[in-house]
Amino acid sequence: MQNEKNGHDSAATPVWGVLAERDISPENFAAIGMPNIVYVREVLMADIRDDLPEASDLPDDTKFYAVHAANGTRMAIVDDRNTAFAGARQYDLDPVSVH
Repeated sequence: MQNEKNGHDSAATPVWGVLAERDISPENFAAIGMPNIVYVREVLMADIRDDLPEASDLPDDTKFYAVHAANGTRMAIVDDRNTAFAGARQYDLDPVSVH
């Protein structure tokens, strides 16, 4: 047996029934198996100031919680962790915490 890719042109080509992970784009990887998973992480105002010009008067150490899709795209910024989780669940998403 040889470990060769089949003739498919897809980004993720099966190799002996397993995906060749080095050939998977970040977008395709994010969509495999768990498309409803989002992650919630704490962010500081200093890191998101450009994204929240209406809150520019807040101190740099003000904590927020960002909700991200599996591919890293930020979907929301809220001021409370529980709100982040509840909001994700409201849209049938499965939030997980990232530290």
